[in-house]
Amino acid sequence: MIIDTHVHPTNLVDEAWRHTGTPFTGERTLEMMDGPFWINGKPRRVDVSCIMPPPGNTTWREGNKTGREGIREYQAYVTSLVQRYPDRFVGNFMYNPRFGPENGAAELAFHVKEYGYKMLKLHANMHSYRPDRALDWLRPVLRVCDELGVIVLIHTGDGPYSIPTQFYPIIREFPNVTFILGHFGIQTGGVYCFEAFWMIQDSPNVIGESGWLLQSRIVEFAKEMKKSDLVFGTDSPPNEPGMWARELEVLCHQPPQGLNLSEDDLEGYLGNNMAKLLGLAPTPPPKDKAEAEAYLRGDLPQASAANTHASHYLGYTPSAWAEAANS
Repeated sequence: MIIDTHVHPTNLVDEAWRHTGTPFTGERTLEMMDGPFWINGKPRRVDVSCIMPPPGNTTWREGNKTGREGIREYQAYVTSLVQRYPDRFVGNFMYNPRFGPENGAAELAFHVKEYGYKMLKLHANMHSYRPDRALDWLRPVLRVCDELGVIVLIHTGDGPYSIPTQFYPIIREFPNVTFILGHFGIQTGGVYCFEAFWMIQDSPNVIGESGWLLQSRIVEFAKEMKKSDLVFGTDSPPNEPGMWARELEVLCHQPPQGLNLSEDDLEGYLGNNMAKLLGLAPTPPPKDKAEAEAYLRGDLPQASAANTHASHYLGYTPSAWAEAANS
């Protein structure tokens, strides 16, 4: 399966980025995920997306609720999608410490236990705190991550508060927590990809997300990194998943553009590395175009097996999954 670690469906227009058009709902997200996307001559889809609210929709506005009630409200649409489509969506909890660090920690635990959330998102720029100094704001929720096995996705790539090394203090304080450097240190305000690369090389609990990373740097870094240290992420919308998948596909090409990477190793980057972190069963790449087409039609046993793994993992029995998906 292909797993996208970084997707922001919403029932409201993004309040920070102000994307034009109608809200990018869960249903639009599913349509986008279904592609198909052509990878090594085979049609593919994004099987599972790790979803979270747009961070701009998780800041406080006049009239909004505060505390735990406010957190639960801004997370509610993602929760509804996780419940309705548990075979396609994994919940990611957007943590805003300005709603109260202890409130955020308690709500993360609630969302993990009640709805099967598996990830936490930190966006220090959007929520205006310096992560290397605001450690008391981060420790309560990181203790929950440590206790419950929650993966932490960090927005990185721009100042003043999202430079990758600013997160070193909290990363070192929680060595048993897996941290994913979102955007691999590249975003609107800077290119910190070499900083992110050396953090990954030096810290066994830190891995990189491929989205936004320059294609030539993907080749350069993949040559040196452990194959388990990179996962696929797109930051969709507004990004289109196929272009980021294509940047990973290039690794299968001959040098200098690629690395002669095997399709099995590419499948690790596209989904299997993340599957292992999420507790899902890794899957092999389709052996040819015909098998890929059969998978997309749902004609192969492995297609339903992937759904069964996802439903069991998220706390649903197959019958409950079917009922939720059809509700």
